Amino acid sequence: MPEIAEEKKKIVLSGIQPSGDQFTLGNYIGAIRNWALMQESFDCLYMVANEHSITVRQVPAKLRENTYRALASLLAAGIDPQKSIVFIQSHVPAHAELAWILDCYTMFGELSRMTQFKDKSSKNADNINAGLFTYPALMAADILLYQADLVPVGADQKQHVEIARDIAGRFNGLYGNTFRLPEPYIPAVGAKIMSLAEPERKMSKSDANENAKILVMDGPDDIMRKFKRAVTDSYGEVKRGEDKPGINNLITIYSVATGKTPEQVEAEFEGKGYGDFKRACGEAVVELLRPFREQVEDLMKNRDYLDQVAAAGAERAERLALRTLSKVQKKVGFVPRP
Repeated sequence: MPEIAEEKKKIVLSGIQPSGDQFTLGNYIGAIRNWALMQESFDCLYMVANEHSITVRQVPAKLRENTYRALASLLAAGIDPQKSIVFIQSHVPAHAELAWILDCYTMFGELSRMTQFKDKSSKNADNINAGLFTYPALMAADILLYQADLVPVGADQKQHVEIARDIAGRFNGLYGNTFRLPEPYIPAVGAKIMSLAEPERKMSKSDANENAKILVMDGPDDIMRKFKRAVTDSYGEVKRGEDKPGINNLITIYSVATGKTPEQVEAEFEGKGYGDFKRACGEAVVELLRPFREQVEDLMKNRDYLDQVAAAGAERAERLALRTLSKVQKKVGFVPRP
């Protein structure tokens, strides 16, 4: 009997920016824990997007430190550099080279409609630079270089994949089939974690109120303090309700951290006050995040290993990237490099 060909896995590209406050509890629950699982079903590339970070001013020493920490976070999340390609964006020059070419096939009107440009411009009025405006071309290069099929994004970030598709389609229309058109990959909606200070709003790492967010690298004391200050209500009863967003959020968090259903959580704390419940929430989250935090801290003490992972990942990524870049350069009429 003839052998049945194994179906080729789809290619997934995902990137994280090396910001100081990298991930919240919500990010951990909704994204980070799923990264390792994706490796089994897809051919994955995970990138530390440090070139994107400099669209706003950075302290160089902090950017380097945060780049290492972001790389360590990918590994601590269970990303296996033998199964996936893990690399730092600036280590693969093809990203910047393709971005310039794509700049020339991206329309001013498309860029001016990007919500992230509007948002960052309003927050950085003294530094509205060209990179802040044209970053979607670099993001498109990140995706198209590797002929990615899928790009994991939140529902509010589909716009980034859509403009990459538009740019790729425009280039393909002029020069023939060159780029695969990527699709946004929106994971199944899990538990939505809200702000501890304003539970009507989603927990965000950019929140100026430190007590509103739990960061994955927060220590046990910080986590316990933040839960102690979490907004609740005057009912004093650990039960869900339409007018109880604070308690609803804490029940969700405790449920996720312990694996118990909301009904089991309510039964466990029947007759107990908010003080006991907040303390239990804090302890559960400390234990949920402890393995990840400790793994990141251990990896940060071993820079040689992180450098080895980054170098090996960049070498593998560059081999793939140069295939696409060479094809693009030939199609636009560049003389091949010697």
